[in-house]
Amino acid sequence: MLDENKVVVAMSGGVDSSLTAALLKEQGYDVIGITMQIWPSDEAPEDNEGGCCSLSAVNDARRVAHKLDIPFYVVNFQDSFEETVINNFKNEYAQARTPNPCVVCNKEIKFEAFLRKAKELGAYYMATGHYAKIERTAERNLLKRATDPKKDQTYMLYNLTQEQLEHTLFPLANYKKTKTRKLAKEYGLKRVYNKPDSQEICFIPDDDYPRFLKEHYPDIIEPGPILDLEGNKLGEHDGLPFYTIGQRKGLGLETHKRWYVVELDADNNAVIVGDNEDVFAKELIAKDLNWIATAKLTEPKEVDAKIRYNAPAAKATIYPIEDKVKVVFKEKQRAITPGQSIVFYDGDLVVGGGLIKE
Repeated sequence: MLDENKVVVAMSGGVDSSLTAALLKEQGYDVIGITMQIWPSDEAPEDNEGGCCSLSAVNDARRVAHKLDIPFYVVNFQDSFEETVINNFKNEYAQARTPNPCVVCNKEIKFEAFLRKAKELGAYYMATGHYAKIERTAERNLLKRATDPKKDQTYMLYNLTQEQLEHTLFPLANYKKTKTRKLAKEYGLKRVYNKPDSQEICFIPDDDYPRFLKEHYPDIIEPGPILDLEGNKLGEHDGLPFYTIGQRKGLGLETHKRWYVVELDADNNAVIVGDNEDVFAKELIAKDLNWIATAKLTEPKEVDAKIRYNAPAAKATIYPIEDKVKVVFKEKQRAITPGQSIVFYDGDLVVGGGLIKE
């Protein structure tokens, strides 16, 4: 029997998860803190102030738990993380797609493996420091944008299932980041209240993707031709994983014309380049869909759609096609990138989302 007064907080050593634990304890919950060890300790950075995988981050989380007088554990999720997040990262790049490992981590680790661990400890709830709202109705558990649009993280959370939403708390849903830091300081969380936000992927703390791929997966990197849209060879590329749709700089082409990457052709190991207008498109196909506001999309629906985390939402109509959707934008969008997520909104409500296939 799960205890509805018990909650396990995913503590990264940052200000958001630290304040989450403090707020829940003040609200009367029986709080347990867990830091997920997801990267081999011999490869984790020792001191990465903004990161969530470093040894200093674990120590910061432990200090906060001690300050709050709550139980604290470090739980090993290394195998699961490598099997899901790291392998997906490698496989997507190997197929000339641009992955979003944070989306995969939320789906497979933070709200799947972590929730299982929380339930093993008898907790009805798990909690994180994400900025997003959960609204529970008689029909469905809904996901909505956070109060602070600058911090809203619903784009990264579109894969949450009804079961996961039922057992998740987001205490920071209505806070702005300035308020979060102010409260953390008032709670006496001295080392974390002004800690910088993590900007990079946790397992690549220096944000150097090429270095990481060269060191760990050299077999997926193969030089090949750079072609224009007519198939004329303009030069050589260093490996498809080093390029992304819309890229202009770093192509190494000896020409006065400005070329932009418009396609990564995995079948022919070719980078296809064209003019800037060739980077824009009005339609896409999305797969691996998850619906939150509805059980299934049965008819066309007008939505606001985001094709990347920092992109503004754009007006679009989505059309169900078997297990996929066709997305038609009102205006052309720049650099629609296979492998990235697309998330559909109806106002502040997250309708659902999926992966951009083509």
